Amino acid sequence: MAVCKESVIRCSFLLLISLILAVFVTVSGEKSDNLNLSAVETEQFQRLNTSSFAAREKESEILNENAVQDPEEVVSMVEMSVKNSTERRKLGYFSCGTGNPIDDCWRCDPNWQKNRKRLADCGIGFGRNAIGGRDGRFYVVTDSGDDNPVNPRPGTLRHAVIQDEPLWIVFKRDMVIQLKQELIMNSFKTIDARGVNVHIANGACITIQFITNVIIHGLHIHDCKPTGNALVRSSPSHYGWRTMADGDAISIFGSSHIWVDHNSLSNCADGLVDAVMGSTAITISNNYFTHHNEVMLLGHSDSYTRDKQMQVTIAYNHFGEGLIQRMPRCRHGYFHVVNNDYTHWEMYAIGGSGNPTINSQGNRYLAPNNPFAKEVTKRVDTASSQWHGWNWRSEGDLLLNGAYFTPSGAGASASYARASSLGAKSSSMVGTITSGAGALVCRRGRQC
Repeated sequence: MAVCKESVIRCSFLLLISLILAVFVTVSGEKSDNLNLSAVETEQFQRLNTSSFAAREKESEILNENAVQDPEEVVSMVEMSVKNSTERRKLGYFSCGTGNPIDDCWRCDPNWQKNRKRLADCGIGFGRNAIGGRDGRFYVVTDSGDDNPVNPRPGTLRHAVIQDEPLWIVFKRDMVIQLKQELIMNSFKTIDARGVNVHIANGACITIQFITNVIIHGLHIHDCKPTGNALVRSSPSHYGWRTMADGDAISIFGSSHIWVDHNSLSNCADGLVDAVMGSTAITISNNYFTHHNEVMLLGHSDSYTRDKQMQVTIAYNHFGEGLIQRMPRCRHGYFHVVNNDYTHWEMYAIGGSGNPTINSQGNRYLAPNNPFAKEVTKRVDTASSQWHGWNWRSEGDLLLNGAYFTPSGAGASASYARASSLGAKSSSMVGTITSGAGALVCRRGRQC
């Protein structure tokens, strides 16, 4: 019997992913590459695709349940990481510490481009175990095209993200990628756009569905549009029919161990980052959100109770100009909103329904001048008699220009255990911590 030389967790994930892929092959087989399909063939592909994703969903439920984390373990790991980074700075390894533990982990290293995979060890919060493609080879995207979503050319981003093996995906040069259909990712992938200027824009955008271990870093994602009613490949051995997608910048669906860091997102047809259908173990950090209505949806619906296992860390982001609402809008789960800079909203910043637990710590909330939009919080379509027991708290937040946060629930720290994922810094540091939010200008051979 072969002995697994990987870590136990890694092996478990690989085993589960292998089972998923085995089901894919068994149910759907290797699909024909002929796109001149009859109506009967198209209907058959639709059925096969539904079966494949149903099998994929079953396996993802197991992954997602196992991904729900003990908050005390999360906090202790983050504190140890910060301590180690501090010790390295004392030795002179870093010269530009900002108090942002993610950036201080890698960004000040002038040789970061030679140590790209170090990023995978810099995660914080509930998504801190997302290793992406750390254990795989580098894949260099050389082609910005997306001519054939069923048979993508080698060298394209689509060809990279559908592969079964772990991959750390980088880009040869600046490029604008206009996707014809959803970019359906496979597990254990990192998209790392540091050192170049990469836009995913004016077409479809990113779908993370029933998979695990994904890092998305350094992209400009904007002007995403609804696409679908088309065939799209999701792995080397499977493609199937996709119905219409909403036009999210990043859609996380039934997935776990996801880290979305240092991206600039704006002006899409639906959400900028949406996580639904039992997704969990997610960190959304260091992003710059602008010019959008419904920014972030976390939780599928009030009736979908599997989202009670959702744990999401929202840290060090800048919610900037032209935003209206949902930063985020939460349902059912546990949400740690920590050290973000809110400089614009038109309706509200943080909202929710379905009894989510929201732990707001060390944020800076600058209310708009509109006297009727000063409240940070909004309980969506829920009577006060129902929401007065929900655990929402503001701790150490800086409330400016008349901003106010309406707390509810017990207020005791024990109530927020599952919504705690790292130690909050003082809100007075938010400007410094978030000063580099968004896609960074990191040219090769230079500090960022």
